Amino acid sequence: MSDKSFHLTCKDHLVSGEEFQLQKRSDFEILETIPKPENLSAYYESENYISHTDSSKTLTDKIYQAVKNFMLLQKLKWINKVAKGNNLLDIGAGTGDFLQTAKRKKWNVEGIEPNAQARKLAAEKGIELQQELSYFEDSSFDVISMWHVLEHVPDFDFQVKELYRLLKSNGVAVIAVPNFKSFDAEYYKEYWAAYDVPRHLWHFSQTGITGLFKKHNFEKLNTKPLVFDSFYVSLLSEKNKTGKSNMIKAFKNGLESNLRAQGTSEYSSLVYFFKKC
Repeated sequence: MSDKSFHLTCKDHLVSGEEFQLQKRSDFEILETIPKPENLSAYYESENYISHTDSSKTLTDKIYQAVKNFMLLQKLKWINKVAKGNNLLDIGAGTGDFLQTAKRKKWNVEGIEPNAQARKLAAEKGIELQQELSYFEDSSFDVISMWHVLEHVPDFDFQVKELYRLLKSNGVAVIAVPNFKSFDAEYYKEYWAAYDVPRHLWHFSQTGITGLFKKHNFEKLNTKPLVFDSFYVSLLSEKNKTGKSNMIKAFKNGLESNLRAQGTSEYSSLVYFFKKC
């Protein structure tokens, strides 16, 4: 196990109210959530955990769903620029919206989703999802996407090895994760909603995730910012910090994060495109 140094103490604002430490690893610029709960699935059992639902009950839900729908086609446009074929696997597919959109655009789609309720909602959209990566044979896919999923997996080394196994030669892994070097992360500190402990087990900087994938024989092709994330995360962070949504302040901080990132490239969330070498 790598040596670690203390970075921050954060609270689970969604389910338990428990506190967790973020510790920086010595091998990569990656933060680790300590301790890791044994029954991690219990920390996802909330009606407010929106990636497992299609909820539009609250204003925050409505914003999330509107942005999600807008970004589905944008994500496919980015992927089309780097893909060499049309076999796509989405890991952590949630309720299947991304795969449904890709299928309409003539992609051959497969997906992984461990949550039974999310799989049920996806099936109602005509998207059958699997539970385990072991279901798939080696070198099956041209593109594998993980939209805000890598931070949830217990063993990221094993996960990246599996990406390598499943991708065809010159296949591309498309990985979206929050960036703890962003302005909104530094502004909100322990209240930053994208820390989302303990569901987020890992927290990445640009150098950290690039180093991890290089270790497993991937080459970084490109990065793209998820500019809407800073607004949504700031909205949740304001609620964590003050108990209120404070939409105007959240919008201001989200905007400032994006404006600063135009010079630093440290956006709230980034999409990385890694080619299998």
